[in-house]
Amino acid sequence: MTDKLPKAGLPKPGLSKAGLIPWPPLIYCAAIAISIVLGLLYPLPWIGDLLGDLLFAAGFVVLFAVAALWFTAIRAMTRAKTTMNPNGVPEHLVTSGPFGVTRNPMYLANTLLLIGAAFVSGIVWFLPLALIAAFATQKVAIESEEKVLAAKFGKKYRDYAKRVRRWI
Repeated sequence: MTDKLPKAGLPKPGLSKAGLIPWPPLIYCAAIAISIVLGLLYPLPWIGDLLGDLLFAAGFVVLFAVAALWFTAIRAMTRAKTTMNPNGVPEHLVTSGPFGVTRNPMYLANTLLLIGAAFVSGIVWFLPLALIAAFATQKVAIESEEKVLAAKFGKKYRDYAKRVRRWI
């Protein structure tokens, strides 16, 4: 006699995601911490005077855009009743709101957060760390998320991916 396991609750083949660690938030938190530590230990020169003041003001504009992007992305995902967990399998493909402009508004917002922090704080290390964090997020999260979305939503996702860029 063979014992059969119930299939309820098991992920569909090709839709499970490796790992349980939500890498994107950890990557960006590490980038923030490293930027601050490097800024304290090895400060890099910053543009001063008028251009520095303009960048400071632009930094607040960027940080406002980050908040707006987070809010609208979370609202779009909540309305679609889909997961915000980077390791979860989404129930619905969200293509409205900020997802109509970028396929990864939350990750874009996180990257812009580091850029805005650089402009406001004058810690230059935020800029290269923003690029490194974005690249790392793409490699450890976005590329596998895209495979899950393509497996689950098929042509609908592929058409969306052709129409909307990964970042901006």
